[in-house]
Amino acid sequence: MSIESVIGIIAGLIAIGGAVISLYKKLKKRPLTELMNQLVAKKLSSKQHRTILRKMSIQLGGKIKNEYIQKFVLNDRGKEAVFMDICESNEIEPTEEICKKFMNADMKKFRADYNSRRNNTIPSFKSEKTQTFPSSLDNEGQTVYMSELLMSRYPETCKNLIKALEKHKVNYSFIKSTKDIWCRDYMPVQTASGKLIQFRYDPSYLKGKKEWEESRSDVKEICEKNNIVATESDINLDGGNVLICDGRAIISDRIYSENPDKTREELRKELALLLECEIIVIPSLNKTADFTGHADGMVRFVDRNTVLGIKYDDRYKKDWWKNTQKVLDTYNISFIEVPFFEDEPDSEHPESAIGVYVNYLEVNDLIVVPVFGREEDARAIEIIQKAFPNKQIETINYNDVAKEGGLLNCTTWVVK
Repeated sequence: MSIESVIGIIAGLIAIGGAVISLYKKLKKRPLTELMNQLVAKKLSSKQHRTILRKMSIQLGGKIKNEYIQKFVLNDRGKEAVFMDICESNEIEPTEEICKKFMNADMKKFRADYNSRRNNTIPSFKSEKTQTFPSSLDNEGQTVYMSELLMSRYPETCKNLIKALEKHKVNYSFIKSTKDIWCRDYMPVQTASGKLIQFRYDPSYLKGKKEWEESRSDVKEICEKNNIVATESDINLDGGNVLICDGRAIISDRIYSENPDKTREELRKELALLLECEIIVIPSLNKTADFTGHADGMVRFVDRNTVLGIKYDDRYKKDWWKNTQKVLDTYNISFIEVPFFEDEPDSEHPESAIGVYVNYLEVNDLIVVPVFGREEDARAIEIIQKAFPNKQIETINYNDVAKEGGLLNCTTWVVK
């Protein structure tokens, strides 16, 4: 055999070996821990996320559903939040083996939380109308809940709201054992996956006067009396200060002063995990302008990249508007101004909410907007309708409630 033939055979074997090695590398399964790290890496495209999830699913025997893969959005979530989402959304039990495969550690607390949620994800109300909560938002239609006190204290206003709901075939019911009408604040927050998160309800603005402190509803008692089971959090946060839309949550910076025992980074990370959202913190108004500091009195989501917001006069724009715009610009969120005016306060109603159009009720394809008999009414309705061209707009005189310091979003709890 000639030298040339030998060299040719060797070269051929080397080429074949290289091809085999290349093929081996392609076929070799990357560890799930490595795939998990890739999945939560920043700046990956949706297509890359889907590719990684498919590789994970193959290793798990197809357990990650294709529908989940197609709809997956990372947002600002970390590895633990994504792992919990994968397990819960695809009914994958986080056994010790699974935890070690994904997270390279046995996460006992994680497993306990998962089992607790699995056992308690279908709470229900027993009231005038019986309503069962689904464990997922895939079911049709939302339900509006109100405190029983709304009907007893403001019967005509409550009946008018019910008329609007019935006109549009919206389910509604009442919550027992409340001490005030502002149910948005003390009821659990529902995430996009349908989970109920019960935050600690201990707002600073209800402290200092006996009558205020006695008016604070007991969230544990409410949940027990109404057969609601939710995941509890020790974060002190009102539901009126949480706005969620398409993987984003807007919360005012009042969250920081209400939780002095936690750092800002801790709060943001914990909230992102609980709410399954990217957390966006905007400035709150000073306590003289708004004693609650709630986000729902300042802005409302139209979609993940657009908000409706109060058009304040020059006294507030210098600080609040400038700083809020800076935050929204960071997240490429457009701001649509909505009219606003201040009601003349009196000794009986020092905290009137009259003039705050953005505190409307949004449920299904309906938006119920408060009107105040002012020339600003028509402009506010026009702006809101233009922002939501596919929704029906109803208006209501809510002034007797508004005089007490809140409006439609404050007095309703909307869940699916």
